[in-house]
Amino acid sequence: MKHIFLSIFALLPLAVSATDLSSPDGKYTMTVDGMTYSVVFNGKTIIERSLLGVDIDNRLFESALAVPRGEYKDWSSDLQLKGEERSSVDTTWVPLYGENAQIRDNYNQLVLHYEKGSDGQGTVSEGYDKRKYYAMDIVVRAYNEGIAFRYHFPETANSLFLHITGERTQFAMPEGTMAWYEEWAQGPYEKRSLKRSTPNPSLNGGEWFESERPLLMQLPEGTYVALLEAAMKDYTRGKFRLAKDCSASPLGSSKNVLQVAMYDCADIISPYDTPWRVIMAGEKAVDLINHKDLILNLNEDPDAGVSTPLHSGRSWGWVHPGKAFRSGKLEKSAIFRSIDFCKEFGFDYVELDAGWYGSEGKVASDARKVVETRNFTMPEICDYARSKGIGVWVYVNQRALYQQLDELLPLYEQWGISGIKFGFVHIGNQQWSTWLHQAIEKCAKHHIMVDIHDEYRPTGLSRTYPNLLTQEGIRGNEEMPDADHNTLLPFTRYLCGPADYTLCYFNSRVKNTKGHQLAMAAVYYSPLQFYFWYDNPFVDKGEAELQFWKDCPTTFDESIALDGAPGEFIVQARRSGQDWYVGAMTNTQGRTVTIPTDFLPQGKYEVTIYNDDPTLDTRTKVRTTTQTLKIGKKAGKPITLHLQPSGGAALRIVPLQ
Repeated sequence: MKHIFLSIFALLPLAVSATDLSSPDGKYTMTVDGMTYSVVFNGKTIIERSLLGVDIDNRLFESALAVPRGEYKDWSSDLQLKGEERSSVDTTWVPLYGENAQIRDNYNQLVLHYEKGSDGQGTVSEGYDKRKYYAMDIVVRAYNEGIAFRYHFPETANSLFLHITGERTQFAMPEGTMAWYEEWAQGPYEKRSLKRSTPNPSLNGGEWFESERPLLMQLPEGTYVALLEAAMKDYTRGKFRLAKDCSASPLGSSKNVLQVAMYDCADIISPYDTPWRVIMAGEKAVDLINHKDLILNLNEDPDAGVSTPLHSGRSWGWVHPGKAFRSGKLEKSAIFRSIDFCKEFGFDYVELDAGWYGSEGKVASDARKVVETRNFTMPEICDYARSKGIGVWVYVNQRALYQQLDELLPLYEQWGISGIKFGFVHIGNQQWSTWLHQAIEKCAKHHIMVDIHDEYRPTGLSRTYPNLLTQEGIRGNEEMPDADHNTLLPFTRYLCGPADYTLCYFNSRVKNTKGHQLAMAAVYYSPLQFYFWYDNPFVDKGEAELQFWKDCPTTFDESIALDGAPGEFIVQARRSGQDWYVGAMTNTQGRTVTIPTDFLPQGKYEVTIYNDDPTLDTRTKVRTTTQTLKIGKKAGKPITLHLQPSGGAALRIVPLQ
């Protein structure tokens, strides 16, 4: 593993107020001037002058603090810049699993030190409590993939307590910017201008409220910009809303200003880091997809910064990504049959969903045992699955997890449970964010993997907690979205991490073609991938195209988004070993896509293509064809495919000896 580290340290008083930081390749530059910043990408301003800072109100906890009441309206207003530190890092790390076998972590960092209530030499300003002074750092990292910044509250002698009531962080966008608005994590998208109302009422009458993250935008000149959040572990969830009153801002009266909207207040004790606010840009939309490892880079390695070692000195070798199938009926013979199907199809896990321990919504339901009305016990299910080489996942509602977690985990480890799917988790405020991630830590100590369902969206913490394989936080096949939505997801939701979409195939409610569904295995990344979610696969008739789902793994050595446009189409290639898996999906319009082959090394390949063909007299209407492809010193001939409306194609490319 290549590992290079270069650090340049300087703590200097600033001679000028504005400070620049550029990415290693020079494409990004962030300029900080007091409590404002701007960002340039490829010579174009993508974030105009915008506010930085936090709102803090400690009056309830520091009644003796002699600070004028008005100060709390803008806590950051009189912070004084005292110095800066600069450093550079270039290293490569190997994730336990993922979309790429190696990830380069290369950035320039700037730490700006601000203080208030002290001159930095021990002299306390008039009007401040002499027992303490306040300090805050702005930490900025410039990567070739994007810009990230956060607020750091340094350690003080008395472990300073702070009651954060909001962030002043803003993103002033150029006039005419359009955004793909989504109000909640499992909601639909709508492309809107950055205005308080739109002429075409849709969601909530067309009014702009708080939009989910990641937030994808397109600037008038065509550049794509995404706003994201990283390393949100014990803080409150952030969304993006239009700033209410920009006319009062010292920056002017721009109507295109987005504001970080915190779900609730946060109570912290220094030292403390807020989550990263992340800005990514690309001339092409697929550039964002190819740069999303940035979110993992902004998180810590396993066991770094957690309360106690997660695995007590043992390795993470017990974490196994794989393919899963839900047993549709919670009855012994049906579960055994599902386990047999997993063995036959090459799946790794069977999952018992809601209801196995009783009604998930009732306090009286006890997740320590199978409800008496069922005709099986969990040990016998685990024993039978183990005899077939299949692992067992169980669904548990947060109501039971909150009440019983410390009792459940050693019991589940004794049974041999592989993982828990957390159901109906509370999200948003600091209490539930902290509880949830501490629960994941506890699961790791008992060798239990995790899949979080409902509104939770990732911020890269699967690097810190490798047992957190996946999560929902997506409008997937529970809502049966159309192809327009599906071809937008790689450019929006999937930028922040894997998603449990719950793939279907035979279900009659699916709005898209079978080729479209097949391609999802390569396009949609999830280390734990559920297949046939609402299907009864026992009625399959040996359709040849299902071989793609059998062959395509859930983790990869290399991933490249080859082409695409948000809400129109996507072509995604992924390599496992020497084999490549390609998924192509179009929206509700049919189109011809050209798949380049320049990503392939020299050699001869067999290409198996599974594509929709409505002329076939079969129930799935997917044609399987093979062709030989030769790659010389120059790239081979591109592969041209016609995709049906709401359709797609899946390809497996295997080198020939």
